[in-house]
Amino acid sequence: MTHSARTVLFHETGGPEVLTVEQTELSDPGPGEVLVRVEAIGLNRAEAMLRTGTYWYPPALPGSRNGYEAAGEVVAVGADVTAFAPGDPVFSAANFNLSSRGVYGDLVLLPETSVLPRPSGVDAVTAAAVWLTYTTAYGALVERARMAAGQHVLITAAAGGVGTAAIQIARRSGAIPIAATRSEAKRQALLDAGAQLVVVGDHEDVIKETVRLTDGRGADIVLDAIGGPVFRELGRAAAADAHMVSYGWLSERPIELPLNWPVTVHGYSNFVVTGTAEGRHRAARYLAAGLTDGTLRPVIAEVYDGLDRIRDAHRLMESNRHTGKIVVRP
Repeated sequence: MTHSARTVLFHETGGPEVLTVEQTELSDPGPGEVLVRVEAIGLNRAEAMLRTGTYWYPPALPGSRNGYEAAGEVVAVGADVTAFAPGDPVFSAANFNLSSRGVYGDLVLLPETSVLPRPSGVDAVTAAAVWLTYTTAYGALVERARMAAGQHVLITAAAGGVGTAAIQIARRSGAIPIAATRSEAKRQALLDAGAQLVVVGDHEDVIKETVRLTDGRGADIVLDAIGGPVFRELGRAAAADAHMVSYGWLSERPIELPLNWPVTVHGYSNFVVTGTAEGRHRAARYLAAGLTDGTLRPVIAEVYDGLDRIRDAHRLMESNRHTGKIVVRP
């Protein structure tokens, strides 16, 4: 049996205009697979990079899929799948190849290992906005940098999905988040998201302000999404024995190491957490606890209705005008 689906594909790299909504056919789930009806899709920078051909692996063209995060309901499962049943609310674990398994669509077929139970009481929009950004921040700050109460954490690109997640996770650990952004218009939104301090790069020196705000010591942890020569400069804002975590490369230039030592530098990939069943379950427990007690709550920048709005959603993501996650409801 086949299932008709509307799927977002692209056949060449380029701007948002290369994304098209097409009718596709999906087979019944085979061994180890789960068929999910999508209720909400969360956008991530990686997907814009895949679309433009600048991600760490290239899209499989023509007919590349896209999308890491989706939440929905199980439609059918393979014969050997026992962890899920039709009707179960679930969301994707973002641990798959974007081109072949991307979740931009109203119906998707995923490996059982790429599906997680949706926490009780969490709606689809929230679930689609929480996994990848929060597990990235959790893995980088909690598991890699060993963040502790009282530490100062400098977060670049703080208005993005990972940035706002990192602010909340730092607060949940008792750490002090310093949010760096390029726009004064985002200051209040970052304070509302939980940042204790906000530095606006358009008219403030992020390095000098971080050092000043930490009484000359510098940040204990630097979480950086930019990379390139900026990462080297951020070393001047780091305390002795700080942990500097690079998880993104928005500058698209080679990452340069800081000249000041001693610091510990981490190149972080989220597959460290999402690539193993133990890591996924550990992160899922952490997120479920935070969503339940209210310390974690994704900031939603915009919700678009209809797959046909996917181009508009990508345009907003690339404009950098938003704070938090962009979600599309198919």
